[in-house]
Amino acid sequence: MMNSLNLTIKKAGPEHVQGIAKVCSEGWRATYGYLRDEAYVDQVIQEYYNEERLYKEVTESNDDWHGYFIAEEEGVVVGAIGGGTTGEGIGEIFVFYMDPLKRNRGIGSQLLNYYTDFQKSLRINEQWLSAAEGNEKGIPFYEAKGFVKQSEKISEGSTDHISYRYMRKI
Repeated sequence: MMNSLNLTIKKAGPEHVQGIAKVCSEGWRATYGYLRDEAYVDQVIQEYYNEERLYKEVTESNDDWHGYFIAEEEGVVVGAIGGGTTGEGIGEIFVFYMDPLKRNRGIGSQLLNYYTDFQKSLRINEQWLSAAEGNEKGIPFYEAKGFVKQSEKISEGSTDHISYRYMRKI
């Protein structure tokens, strides 16, 4: 557990499900709301960030899914990250969102560092993630953290949205 000022970073438990739902929903809307139509944004939030699904994802972890890790400020979830192992020594960040009102304060950097240290403890030395084309919030952050674009692909479940695949050695 990492603690600075009133910030705590730790593995999430069932008591954090509502906070994760809120931060991921608001983060997704802030990141992609201007890139996608509102019905699509609502559909994705309902599918991926509903409390029933998140409860399962918080209480079950294995090699493929490590669970959620959170940043809490004064007991309120302000950031969430989750990922898994996708191959020998290869890790993936599947989800990473911040409270849009808490951005640019270094919280995301601390959360990413904490999760990266966790992945390193599993002997992961290559970290991957996907970012949607036009993601003006995430892409500059990831590139500043040493992620390098490796490829482009059509986003899962889409016919016209492009995702960029990023990787860095850790």
